[in-house]
Amino acid sequence: MLDYPQLAALAAVHRRGSFDLAAAALNLTPSAVSQRIKALEERTGTLLIRRGQPCTATAAGCALIHHLDQVTMLESALSLPNPGPTTLRVAVNADSLATWVIPALAATDGWLFDLVIDDQDTSQDWLKRGEVAAAITSHPGPLQGCETIPLGRLRYHATASPAFCRKWFPTGATPEALRHAPALTFSNQDGLQAAWLVRTCGERFPFPTHRMASSQAFVDAAVAGLGWGMNPEPLIGQHLASGALQEIAPGTSLDVPLHWQFTRLSGPALALLTRAIRAAARRALHPPT
Repeated sequence: MLDYPQLAALAAVHRRGSFDLAAAALNLTPSAVSQRIKALEERTGTLLIRRGQPCTATAAGCALIHHLDQVTMLESALSLPNPGPTTLRVAVNADSLATWVIPALAATDGWLFDLVIDDQDTSQDWLKRGEVAAAITSHPGPLQGCETIPLGRLRYHATASPAFCRKWFPTGATPEALRHAPALTFSNQDGLQAAWLVRTCGERFPFPTHRMASSQAFVDAAVAGLGWGMNPEPLIGQHLASGALQEIAPGTSLDVPLHWQFTRLSGPALALLTRAIRAAARRALHPPT
């Protein structure tokens, strides 16, 4: 029989990255957390945590954390007196979080959300590894042991300020101009700008870019004339209407299909959240194709 307080200590160290932060989250001392993990490692006969900066779980440790999450989800679906909200880990892309996901979370009681922010192209990887119970992802699946629900299409526009366009695109956003005009990129995983270039120009080529991992900063930087970028339609509607932003190549929007994926075991427990996610997506996204 596994000791669940020990498993909780293991999960906290892995997800917080240190024994001190895990201890604070569990209202324990770092020594007590260390003792619980040591006892669990002795019980299982294998290393479960790689000590470092940050501390991370081994493959065996991740498997035990996944087991803990599954048990927690199953228990939350039972009609038993609830001592308090259950923590739910969900992987979500930053643009969805900044535009339409928060109302869905706020409409669902009984959860404490632990959100993993990652690109929609890689958020599914968290679900594959068993580190989250659900994910908003651009991949339709199928993913073994998971259900997939199409949500809709988040539309992006290649936008910049009028002053930026006059400076860098005096004759239009030509391939030659785009090779030199500074762009905006969210992270190394952000492929939207490159995908737009391939679709619009018919080829992939290097381009200079700023990097900033913030959806709102992306919009602010475009308005300020720092660069051009792929901005989600719900965030820039007012800026397009006021003229603070403009499409650098009109009529070349790019749609990213989004899906809600969750483990089948967690499906009953997530039923209310799934309904809220689908309702919020219908209000904010373009219909699925």
